[in-house]
Amino acid sequence: MNTCDLCDLHKSADPGTLRVFPGSRWRQYGGCAAFSGPIRTVHCLDDNSLVKAAVEGPGEGHVLVVDGGMSLRRSLLGGNLAAAAARNGWAGLLIHGAVRDLAELRAQPIGILALGHVPLATERAGQGRAGLTLLIDGTPVRPGEWLMADEDGVLVMAERPA
Repeated sequence: MNTCDLCDLHKSADPGTLRVFPGSRWRQYGGCAAFSGPIRTVHCLDDNSLVKAAVEGPGEGHVLVVDGGMSLRRSLLGGNLAAAAARNGWAGLLIHGAVRDLAELRAQPIGILALGHVPLATERAGQGRAGLTLLIDGTPVRPGEWLMADEDGVLVMAERPA
């Protein structure tokens, strides 16, 4: 089911059931325009150490939501990590920050949404935390919830839609 149909179906539901991200902020960078899956989270600022650790492990159809603090100073995901994510079975990534290696990202069969791009890579200093509840654009995002994304928008639901 696409995001518009899910919104129509759940528009009267409790606000905790369906949360919609502002759509105009997100740019599509991956080879898949639509993706969904249970959420895993990382919070980091200009350091993608935990993003690397996550995507190099089994994705099992999950979506990695990365709160990079809206920073566009350094890229949190590039071509090598996107290839690792695709190879390891991640459904997609939502980066609340920047990415790089745009041609390489488009070549990967994975969904990638980010706020923007910058060619500068991060320094890996081992900073950040994983498995936290994040607040992305005022929207709470919890590990284990379900994220759906397509060309119409990004939704988070408390559980997998039926």
